[in-house]
Amino acid sequence: MDKKNALRAGALASGTTLMMLLMSSPALALTRDDGDDPGKGLSVIDTVGLYVVAPILLFAIIAGLVMVLDKSPKPAKRG
Repeated sequence: MDKKNALRAGALASGTTLMMLLMSSPALALTRDDGDDPGKGLSVIDTVGLYVVAPILLFAIIAGLVMVLDKSPKPAKRG
């Protein structure tokens, strides 16, 4: 890819990102809607467990199942 195309792609990506950021309005998130009932927040331990520990545990379980249930032929031993 030459420099001109790379520059064009970078400008397009940054322009698109900037427009998306400008068009989103986080200030409206402070305005409560009718019937809005958010409930109590998560503690730090709950948040870490939900967004860090649970995905790692799920990945480990799936990877373990794939390794245990692998039916591909084993390579012959040299010697």
